[in-house]
Amino acid sequence: MDIVWFRDLIICVWGSVATLLLIFIAVLVFLLYRKAKVVLNSIEMASSTILRISCTVEDEIVKPIAQVVSIIQGVRVGVDFISRLFRRNEGKEGGRYE
Repeated sequence: MDIVWFRDLIICVWGSVATLLLIFIAVLVFLLYRKAKVVLNSIEMASSTILRISCTVEDEIVKPIAQVVSIIQGVRVGVDFISRLFRRNEGKEGGRYE
């Protein structure tokens, strides 16, 4: 038994172990990929549900409230403008402000 024979034996053993380890890692990565795919699909479904809910809330609640608030704000600005006009007219005497 030569040193060459031991060298060849070690190369064959390590090659076999490395091949088995590579196959094991490949199977493990494939299984993790399948599990991650399931999780990502469920996350995608949840996000689409949240998107539909938020669009419905926006259309049914937020837009009508914004319209009502803008109308109220416009009326308030109009009332303030008219009240300022009447206050200026009351303050005039002979065309001058005092």
